[in-house]
Amino acid sequence: MADRTLQLPRPIGFVLGGGASLGAVQVGMLRALADQGVQPDSVTGTSVGALNGAVLAADPRHGLDRLTAMWGQLQRSDVFPGNVLSLAWRLGRSRTHVVEATGLGSLVGRSLDVDAFEELAIPLAVVAVDLGSGREVRLESGPLLPALLASAAIPGLFPSVTVGGRRLVDGGVTANVPVGHALAGGARSLVVLDTTVPAPVTPGEPTVASLLARVNQIQLRAQLLASLPPVASRVPVVCLPAPGPRRVSPLGFDDSAVLIQDAFEQARSFLADLQVDGPGIYGDPFTRYLAGEANATTAGLATAVTA
Repeated sequence: MADRTLQLPRPIGFVLGGGASLGAVQVGMLRALADQGVQPDSVTGTSVGALNGAVLAADPRHGLDRLTAMWGQLQRSDVFPGNVLSLAWRLGRSRTHVVEATGLGSLVGRSLDVDAFEELAIPLAVVAVDLGSGREVRLESGPLLPALLASAAIPGLFPSVTVGGRRLVDGGVTANVPVGHALAGGARSLVVLDTTVPAPVTPGEPTVASLLARVNQIQLRAQLLASLPPVASRVPVVCLPAPGPRRVSPLGFDDSAVLIQDAFEQARSFLADLQVDGPGIYGDPFTRYLAGEANATTAGLATAVTA
């Protein structure tokens, strides 16, 4: 039971970002929100955030327990089956992707007891990108499985998914944290559950892996910075803090338990003193990707974006 209830204008929209196996952090964040008595009236998600969001939307009362159990058992082979040789063979054969979506589809089937958006307990919207037009696509009706697979179809890794005659891929290409779609769905306050885990900043020339991780952080940071201010000018946007910096692969699940606990502790500490008194950004989305930099204020964020 919550020690106190954080007051947010209703309806409250939870926004769950993408991040493959880093979606584990959302379990810890959801636990901290539950402890504060904060429950969603709607959920909007991209990629793994769409899957986590679907489980929560199907059963808001027990969804967190189901997610905790699911992430406690997940292994790499459940989502990314095969070894390096089989992946290389599949790429040579398909020329479009290296992993079939059968494992991900099986995970969806095991995690959900419903088949369509209309069967969910609370509204859910998931975001994908149309390869043909390059536009974001908001999916909120009809069969759940193809919508979730489309939202999580990381280009080059998973195959694209055809929904309504459109070839769709991972919504994280343009809207990894789809705050604009959550606002369009009618929410009067938003809670952002971003999965980005800052990589430690080390001196010297970066390796290829650390360079790619850093570039990905910068890209996601720029995407979020561009999307937040217009939304926060209309409604309160609570940005939960990321776990502490660590090197973790978005394609591995060995660190799930640690990520869940770290995210829970960070979010619990942040929420304990949080007071919301109108539209604005609550929390620090500016530096969460850049380990070791000084914290930016909300005013600093607004100045950086509008300059």
